[in-house]
Amino acid sequence: MDRRLPRQARVRVRADFDRVFSEGRRTGTPLLALHLLRDGQPARLGLTVSRKVDRRAVGRNRIKRALREEFRALRDRLPPAAYVVVARHAAATATRVALREAFHDALRRAGALPAPEAGVTMPAASPVHVPTPRPSGE
Repeated sequence: MDRRLPRQARVRVRADFDRVFSEGRRTGTPLLALHLLRDGQPARLGLTVSRKVDRRAVGRNRIKRALREEFRALRDRLPPAAYVVVARHAAATATRVALREAFHDALRRAGALPAPEAGVTMPAASPVHVPTPRPSGE
């Protein structure tokens, strides 16, 4: 199975990156910055992970793989726009889960994903039977 993002789902050309950086809206988290340009084209992703983030290519590629995988899962739910993610230095030591959460947080801040339900951090668990205490003296 081919897990690559199709060409139309990627920001590839330098001019497109420059346009997103100059005309788009920026939001950030400690791990990454998200530049969003609502241009009416289908949702597409651009990634920037410099050597300042991680000097080793394997580390930079790990960050990009995690973000690409999450974008692939969310792509159908995202509004049409160009999404350019710039990894920050803290992303080099972040776990895959932390990168995923930071990406979701940045998308929510940018208005591309709805906010989670208030006061709910996890879905409801299946009901658990809790025995009622018996009155004393019986």
